[in-house]
Parts: sequence; C-alpha cells; structure tokens
Amino acid sequence: MSNKCDAIEKKLLHYMQKAIRDFGMVQKNDRIMVCLSGGKDSYTMLYLLNKMRKMSRHQFDIFSFTLDQAQPGWNDTAMRAWMEDQKIPYEILKRDTYSIVKEKIPEGKTYCSLCSRLRRGNIYTYAEEHEFRTIALGHHRDDMINTLLMSILYSGQIKSMPPKLLTDNQKHIVIRPLTYCQEADITEFAKLMEFPIIPCTLCGSQENLMRVRVKKLIAELAKENPKVPSNMLHALSSIQPSQLMDSKLWDFKNLGREPHQSLAEIIDVPCLLDDAEI
Repeated sequence: MSNKCDAIEKKLLHYMQKAIRDFGMVQKNDRIMVCLSGGKDSYTMLYLLNKMRKMSRHQFDIFSFTLDQAQPGWNDTAMRAWMEDQKIPYEILKRDTYSIVKEKIPEGKTYCSLCSRLRRGNIYTYAEEHEFRTIALGHHRDDMINTLLMSILYSGQIKSMPPKLLTDNQKHIVIRPLTYCQEADITEFAKLMEFPIIPCTLCGSQENLMRVRVKKLIAELAKENPKVPSNMLHALSSIQPSQLMDSKLWDFKNLGREPHQSLAEIIDVPCLLDDAEI
C-alpha cells in the first residue's frame, strides 16, 4: 500500500470509528449485514469495517450482502474473487428489480425512488430471514448534505439520512458508518485500492437528476467557502426548533397569550393570496 493510500485509509478509518462511537452503531457480538452494491462507497465501508473487526479482535462479525438486480452488463466475478481474497463471508442474491423499474418508470423520469424502494424491501427481507439485526449502508457525508438540500428545495421538508435508524417495524437497526467521511476521500481511496467496481446502469445512466444538480450547487458554494459542506453536516446535529415554524413543535396561536384570552379576541386578518402563491 502506498503512503498516499495509507494516509487516506487512516483518515477514513478515524472518521468511521468516530461515527461508530458517537452514535453507538456497533455493539459487542453484533452480526452486521453490510450491503455491498458494487460501488466505491460500499466497497470502502466493507473494507474498513472488516479492518475494524480485525483490530477489535473479532468482537463483532460482518457478512456482505449484494443484491444483483439483473441489470445489463452485471458481472460479479471480480467481486466474488475480492471477497474470497478478503475472507469475508458473503451472498449475492439475484432479484430482477431492473425490469420492474424500467417497466414502471416512463423514459426521462427518475429511477431512484422506485429502485431504492425495491432494493430496500429485498434487503430487509433477507435480513429478517437470516436474523440480522444490524444493517450497514454506505452513505457518506456528501450523501447526507445533498439529501438535506434536496428535501428542502424539492420536498419542502427539513430531513436527511440519520446515522442510525430503527426501522418502522422495529426489527432492524440501519447504520451509516461513513457519516463523517468525505466523498472525495472515498473516491481517491477506491481508485488506489482498485476495488472491482460494478457501474450502475439505472441511476448511474441519468445525468440530469436533481441530486446531480444539487451536488454541483454545493460544490460551487464550497469553492467560495470550503466550510459549506461541513457546516451543512453540523446543521443536521444542531437543530434549533424555536427558530423554525413547525406548528407541531410550537403552539404559535397561543404563544405569549394571556391564559384567559380566547381565540375570538384574536384579530382575524383576511388572506389576500392563495396558499399556492406564498
């Protein structure tokens, strides 16, 4: 391993360990199902988790799970060889979700939503059938801040990807060990490590996605102020509800009113615009 590769690995490992400590992602004797998509992020996550496992003297176990979505050109021969070389137990499960996505989503529309739902369903089903409580996903810092801005701009909601999540049915804990890791470091590390990447022919084939545009916007802002991405990540853990306008958090109509004052005493100002115009 080159000095440059060793330096990036130490940096990534440091931030992964910090995220795991900060959010209590891994417990002793955990069996972690690590989702390996075939991309740079999940390869990096799996490699580093395996290294951590060895450093901890095998206080937790990992298992690599890959969903073969039957996309054209899929070839996992090199992936299998890599995992066998790393001595990582794995399974590659084939489910043709690719055809479903292509059939249901009109040409020119975004594949990501349906594709991720189908993939997530298969992941949770496999985890339940094989009694994996913890599921590790390869989302990193830039994924989280991109999602935050996308949610604000396109969904009208302030939300992103939590570093640790209890699923709705409370059967699984989803963790994102790369929460503090920067995509630029992951990209460079994956190249130096020569991971056998398998390109995605669904979302990877769509260049005009909203997330691509948002990613470019953040990159442009970061050229002027390099702290923009880290500030956005910090904002996710520094929420000030009193400075927002969510009526579920604050009873604005009754805020500051005398206890005896009734709603009938409040001035009723007619609305001059439709809600859609605001």
